[in-house]
Amino acid sequence: MEQIAELSYALDTFYFLVSGALVMWMAAGFSMLEAGLVRSKNTAEILTKNIALFAIACLMYMIMGYNIMYPGDSAVSAYWPGISFFLGADNAVADVVSGAEGAPYYSNMSDFFFQVVFVATAMSIVSGAVAERMKLWAFLAFATIFTAFIYPLQGYWKWGGGFLDAAGFQDFAGSGVVHMCGAAAALAGVLLLGARKGKYQANGQIKPIPGANMPLATLGTFILWMGWFGFNGGSELKVSDVGEANAVALVFVNTNMAAAGGVVAALITVRLLWGKADLTMALNGALAGLVAITAEPLNPTPGQATLIGMAGGVLVVFAIITLDKMRIDDPVGAISVHGVVGILGLLLVPLTNTDATLGAQLYGLAVIFGWTFVASLVIWAILKGIMGIRVSEEHEYEGVDLAECGIEAYPEFTGSKS
Repeated sequence: MEQIAELSYALDTFYFLVSGALVMWMAAGFSMLEAGLVRSKNTAEILTKNIALFAIACLMYMIMGYNIMYPGDSAVSAYWPGISFFLGADNAVADVVSGAEGAPYYSNMSDFFFQVVFVATAMSIVSGAVAERMKLWAFLAFATIFTAFIYPLQGYWKWGGGFLDAAGFQDFAGSGVVHMCGAAAALAGVLLLGARKGKYQANGQIKPIPGANMPLATLGTFILWMGWFGFNGGSELKVSDVGEANAVALVFVNTNMAAAGGVVAALITVRLLWGKADLTMALNGALAGLVAITAEPLNPTPGQATLIGMAGGVLVVFAIITLDKMRIDDPVGAISVHGVVGILGLLLVPLTNTDATLGAQLYGLAVIFGWTFVASLVIWAILKGIMGIRVSEEHEYEGVDLAECGIEAYPEFTGSKS
């Protein structure tokens, strides 16, 4: 019996670590997607943001974020977890082997690794939305506070056993806790930052600003699609028995079908609207399908998952168009993909999960969005007052690569301002 327990523990720990590695690979996906969708003169800076935010997320989540999000028995209340610092060395092997009731079935260190790449994912959503005109160091300062406190606190309310979990709010892998949270922080920043110069004309005309590298953007989307199997599949937390193995397989299939449905639906939508295909909308359709299914990838059938993904693919097209008309400038469509479709994913959960209610879902999304948006708006405003958050007009025209990083991603095109 002890050998079986140890084997199960080892397998589930290994599965958790591999899932976390897949999610970590999503950092490369966000980097490539955003590098493809910004102009060439801003590429090196967006790449710097992505690698730096990942490192900051790892450090701040280790220092305090993880303990805020998962305080265990030391939580002060269902609303406030308390604050403590740094990870312990305990991996709970003794409890597992002894068969103690409620013993964990994977290493605590594997849990930290899996969770830390989630907080980095949430912060990656922000980088694309504020691209091409935000100061690098203001962004990194915000990333420090977001990953240390803003994200972990709302994560505790649901996944750490806080009041949203007690209220029956359902969010399997993070349509709300991760994606909508990141989008709310991005929206707060974009509203204070303002649009890129020349994006919105005085006569009301909207000027398209195409990205520099569609192959990179497409590669980034495929990397994200692949990483999402770890994102959703790993959130099952266990794979070492027949029931859990079957559940993981279903989550993988549903995740894949939702992404496929999102692509097809987005392509059909833009064909009906504009008479031609649009690659960027197809890419965002894939991501929208993935975000939509993330709230509940276990209970739907593959057919239902496809329809959920298609709903996300249609919605994201109209969300991007609507935000543009509202003069909310989001170069990569992150607020629409992760925020608007994240809300949709949460609201669709009761259709396939009998434990979920529409009231609880509305309550949860309102709390997460409200907390993240207000807290982020305050931090962005403080940073704006202290150090400024927007580069100068001259630097924006020249490109933030030279102004913020001193190098260009494509030096052979030095003379180009496109």
